[in-house]
Amino acid sequence: MLARKPILPNIIEMNYQAGEVLGCCVYLVYDQNEWLLIDIGLEETVEEIIELIRQMDFPLAKCKMIIGTHADVDHIQGLSKAKHLLKAPVYAHPKAVPPLEAGDKLRTFAQIEAQKIDMAMPPVKIDGTLEEGEKVQVGNLSLDVWLTPGHTDSQLSFRMGDVLFSGDNIYRDGCVGAIDAHHGSDLPSFVKSLKRIRESDVKWLLPSHGPYFRKDNRLLDKTIARLEGYLHMADFGTCAIDWPLLDEWEQEIAEGKKAS
Repeated sequence: MLARKPILPNIIEMNYQAGEVLGCCVYLVYDQNEWLLIDIGLEETVEEIIELIRQMDFPLAKCKMIIGTHADVDHIQGLSKAKHLLKAPVYAHPKAVPPLEAGDKLRTFAQIEAQKIDMAMPPVKIDGTLEEGEKVQVGNLSLDVWLTPGHTDSQLSFRMGDVLFSGDNIYRDGCVGAIDAHHGSDLPSFVKSLKRIRESDVKWLLPSHGPYFRKDNRLLDKTIARLEGYLHMADFGTCAIDWPLLDEWEQEIAEGKKAS
């Protein structure tokens, strides 16, 4: 039996468990004989992850569900394979269901022609949906479902006591998940989601990429202020809500004002 290396009580992160980076963070939450997975990562690492789970003496038949936090290829490409191997149901937010079931390469970022990215995106049948305010039970543990849109419209986070599985909302360095209009990113929603995390009393943030970390309100304040600035910057195109320079220019033209 392989020794379990939980990062916090009842939580194993598979990269930490493996002692090497396999991909995005994959969280195994367990209590009594039940366990579930939050994300699964790329198809190429699914068998290695499941073998680690087996070696840790988790009964494979006791996998309650596999959750796709949102429909990005680096988080969910392996869902179909994992579902087949574990015979476990797959859950996601309703807005993630169409691209997941269709294997939509564009919506999932599996194909970005300009960057010569073209990855397989196996379609997967979604067995159930998770929405804001619902609860997920595993053993005697309860996870509160949060919808935290911004990075995508389907980004799910999960609160368990003083821990938040925070998805692609914020990382330890203050960066956030990619902001892209084609991806369904929404800056006002992103700011709102970050403020929700900021105002919560959770102590630990377990992101979808990189190391877990203690919630730092100063870091969140800085990130929120940065994204609020993005709301008014042409850099972020149609994700921005306006571009004040154009209003200034229109006024200067009306006044016949030239650069000095």
